[in-house]
Amino acid sequence: MWVSLFVFIGKLAGAAKEMAIAWRYGVSETVDAYVFVFNLVSWPVSVWFSVLTVVLVPLVARVRHDSPAELCRFRSELLGLTLVVGLVLAMLAWLGLPWLLNSGGIGLSDNALAETLRLAGGLAILAPLGVVISALSAWMLTCGRHRNTLLEGIPALVILLALLLPSDWLPEPLLWGTVAGFALHLTALGIALQRQGELQAPQFKFASPAWRGFWSGIGIMTAGQVLMSFTSVIDQFFAAGLGPGALSTLSYANRILALLLSMGAMAISRATLPIFSEVNARSGAGVHLLALRWARWMFVAGVIVAAIGWITAPWIVGLLFERGTFTTSDTGRVAAVLRYALIQVPFYAFALTLVNLIASQKKYGILLASGLVGLVVKISTAAILIPVMKLEGLVLSAALVYLANATLFYYCSRIDRK
Repeated sequence: MWVSLFVFIGKLAGAAKEMAIAWRYGVSETVDAYVFVFNLVSWPVSVWFSVLTVVLVPLVARVRHDSPAELCRFRSELLGLTLVVGLVLAMLAWLGLPWLLNSGGIGLSDNALAETLRLAGGLAILAPLGVVISALSAWMLTCGRHRNTLLEGIPALVILLALLLPSDWLPEPLLWGTVAGFALHLTALGIALQRQGELQAPQFKFASPAWRGFWSGIGIMTAGQVLMSFTSVIDQFFAAGLGPGALSTLSYANRILALLLSMGAMAISRATLPIFSEVNARSGAGVHLLALRWARWMFVAGVIVAAIGWITAPWIVGLLFERGTFTTSDTGRVAAVLRYALIQVPFYAFALTLVNLIASQKKYGILLASGLVGLVVKISTAAILIPVMKLEGLVLSAALVYLANATLFYYCSRIDRK
């Protein structure tokens, strides 16, 4: 319940930020450019965070149970590794984004392409900031505290404030509001961990015995997460080729979808992974029945949310975004995409619960297989549906990905239980 409350507050801040973006920019090439660059920079950061969360929470649960004295050294060495990863990503983003954008074939209009090149340099700063934020957030989650979920709303609040300032006060408010928001989020996490005595100086070595468990899972888990999350990158390139405004339309629909998903699925995900990990660290008895029970309830809740969302989609979009430069026709476009996107909700909620079960048991091969299955389903279904249904076909392909993954996870859970 605490996680649900914190997620709600954080996503409420995110919704307010999106309302401000819609008011100021509407469905436009400026938003297309921002969404395109931001999602490209955020993709490796989200992979890093997902991998750390899934690998670190069960690992720390075992280390805390077997040799708690090792946690301090492992934590400082993990921070050292994180800083190195952040530096590498910063260099790749700084050098690679302009090359990618100038290579051609992306599908963006000339105006949107010029906007992306202008934003690329500043948004590249998010790569190093993001990986450090991810490491600190994941560590806070391993301690059973969920304050990081509340702090995730800080970037959205800062962006909101930047957009509400008079236009001549801050040049590029969307760009520099984002950078400042990430920096403040990192600062808040550091202060919170420092007060708990869980933020040590980084050490650039791998002396802790806990690294054996870390390396045994991170390779295959990273490969699986890259495959699973690469579908979001594919969405960006497919949407970029559907004309001006397609990326921003997709972004607005996805923001509302994320708000709906987070109220249940993400909250349950973050709450159940530590529990599943603790049960498995002790005996593992009854964990399959517990996970399957939660998964079924989450599926039912997802069906209810999707049905209500389908009926109320035009009203929700209009209430949130229809003001300023966001017109009634924009509301109709976003609502149509949102309705098809809602089909994924029950399958997403079901699969996410079983992912935590599989991750707590360190069965990363199943997660790798799900990433491969999802990528194949995404590319094949998008290629078939987009020419017929355009942007609606793109989001429908996401629902088919989650359906395929939910089926795979359920089958693997049933086989393992037997």
